[in-house]
Amino acid sequence: MNYLSPSEYESYGLESTTPGAWVAAASAVMDAHCRRATLGVAQYTERLRMVSGRNTTRLTYLPLTTVAPANSPVISARGRYSIPRRGEWPYEEMSASIAWAFGLPGLWNDLSVPDLDVSVDTGELSLPVNALGLAFSEIEVVYTAGLATLPNPVKVACAQIVRNAQSTPALNVRRGRLDRMYIDYFSDSLLDDTVRELLAPYVAQKVG
Repeated sequence: MNYLSPSEYESYGLESTTPGAWVAAASAVMDAHCRRATLGVAQYTERLRMVSGRNTTRLTYLPLTTVAPANSPVISARGRYSIPRRGEWPYEEMSASIAWAFGLPGLWNDLSVPDLDVSVDTGELSLPVNALGLAFSEIEVVYTAGLATLPNPVKVACAQIVRNAQSTPALNVRRGRLDRMYIDYFSDSLLDDTVRELLAPYVAQKVG
């Protein structure tokens, strides 16, 4: 996905004759820096470990985006229970035995999407509380995330990377071979402080 169209080149300080390969390569560098396939809307599948004693976790790719006709960015979710370690079960031991019998630890259980509480901006996902008190140890979530409309900072960053590439002598000498591998070799010089700051909100970060 190119983050600048030819009609936008001059508006962002590029020559109208700028080869599309420069923009395509700059967009690929942005994707790699943000650790995602695209900054646009895409579907992701994540398997996350739950912290003991908590029923909330955080999804990696933001912002979460609802794609019509869906009513939630979460497409599906499932979780599995585990037998609590010594000292983790807050109730009497007999109730633990009952919970394990009905909770079927180790098996995946489908979750109802409407029962999930999701924060679009932060990616925080809250799970429903099990009636027997058994907590999920691991969940798998399929969801959609990304930018439905590219904001100005993303386009500015793309244009800046192109300008940095054009001003790098080694790239200018071999501009006919402007492929992703060649551009990635120079990514440290192409991604200056300004570009990193512009892209900071979109870098995928796993929360442990």
